Amino acid sequence: MKRCTWAEDSFKEMEDYHDHEWCKPSHDERYFFEMLTLELSQAGLSWSTIIKRRNGYKKAFANFDYDKVAQFDETKRDQLLQNPGIIRNKLKVNATINNAKIIVEMHQNGERFSDYIWSFVDNKAIDHHLQDESQMPAQDELSQTISKDLKKKGFRFVGPTIIYSFLQAVGVINDHLDQCDFK
Repeated sequence: MKRCTWAEDSFKEMEDYHDHEWCKPSHDERYFFEMLTLELSQAGLSWSTIIKRRNGYKKAFANFDYDKVAQFDETKRDQLLQNPGIIRNKLKVNATINNAKIIVEMHQNGERFSDYIWSFVDNKAIDHHLQDESQMPAQDELSQTISKDLKKKGFRFVGPTIIYSFLQAVGVINDHLDQCDFK
C-alpha cells in the first residue's frame, strides 16, 4: 500500500493516523476538540512528537470531553503542567481549557463546533489533488479566514497554520496525494 510520503516507513501510530483518520471527513464534536487540541499542541514541534503522546493527552484531558475540560480549575492546570504525558506548555494548556469553554458556550447557544467549521465550505470537503507534498501549503485563504473568525469567538492558539493542519485532520481538506492508496 502506498502512503503519502510523510507517513511512509513511519511508526505504527503515525501510519494508523494517516490510513484511518487524516483527511477523512468527520462531524464528531469530541474528535474536533481532540484534533484542535493536538494541532495547537504541535505548534513549534513535529506531528510525530504529538502523536506519540496522544494517549497521554486523552488521559490528561478527560478523553477530550470538552464539558469536563471546560471545568478544569487552577489545581487541575497545575497538575497538567507537571504531566510528562503531554507538552507542558502553560499557554497551550490554557488555550485547550479556554477552547473547551468556547465550544461549551457554542453548544449552549445551539451551535455545534463541527457544523460551524463545515459551514465555511458549504459542507463539502476540499480535495487539492496534490501530486507532490511540496504543493501542500502551510496555510491558505480558508485557514486564514477561519483563524480570524475563531479568534473573534475567543478561541486561542488558532493561527492559520494550526487551522490548516486542523482542517486536514478533520477532513475538511483532503491533502492525500493522488497516488496515495488511502485517499
